[in-house]
Amino acid sequence: MKQKYSRQDVELLEKKTIFKGFFTLDEYRFKHRLFDGGWSGEIVREVFERGDAVIVLPYDPITDQVILIEQIRIPVLRSTKTPWLLELVAGMIEPGESSLDVASRELMEEAGIKAKRIEEIATYFSSPGGSSEKLDFFWAEVDASLAEGVHGVCDEHEDILVHVMGREEAFALVKDGIINNASTVIGLQWLELNYKTLSIKL
Repeated sequence: MKQKYSRQDVELLEKKTIFKGFFTLDEYRFKHRLFDGGWSGEIVREVFERGDAVIVLPYDPITDQVILIEQIRIPVLRSTKTPWLLELVAGMIEPGESSLDVASRELMEEAGIKAKRIEEIATYFSSPGGSSEKLDFFWAEVDASLAEGVHGVCDEHEDILVHVMGREEAFALVKDGIINNASTVIGLQWLELNYKTLSIKL
C-alpha cells in the first residue's frame, strides 16, 4: 500500500518552544493537503517533545521466561489502583548514542544483566496525536537466572524491582489487564506470536 501524501504535503508555517522543563512543549503552526483536494486552513497544535526512546524485551528462550521491571509512574496515580507498573526495560536515547547502545545500557542499569544478542524488531510512535516520541523496539536473548534484585540510577531517582516469570504467566497479566502500559503490551503480544521462531534460532 502506498500512502497518498508525504512530508512534502505539509506546509510548516512556524515552530516555537513554549515550555522547556523536564520535558519540552513546542507549538506548531501548519497547513496540509486534504484528501478531497485543496489545502486546510491554518492549524495550531502543541506537541509534547520528550525525545526518542528504546524498549527492550529481555527473554530467555531456553527457560521460556521473560524479565519485567516494576517502578513507580506518577502520571497514572489518579487513574489506577497502584502507580507501580510492570514494564519492559526502556530508556531515552541521549545525543551521540545509537539505539543499540541504549538497549545494552538500559539492560544493565534497570535489570543488571547483559544480553547474549539483541535484535531490533520494529519502530513505532507512542502517542502520535500529541507527542513526537519514537520508540525503537528490541528483543534481547538473556540468561534469566542472572536477573534479580533492585536496580536503577540513583541520580535519576530510579528504584526498579526485577521480576522473572514464565512467558505464559506474563501474557496472562496482559489478558487480565494487570499489565496496562502500551510498550509492554505490544512487546508481550509480539513475543506470543514469535517465541517459537526465536527458540529455533538457538
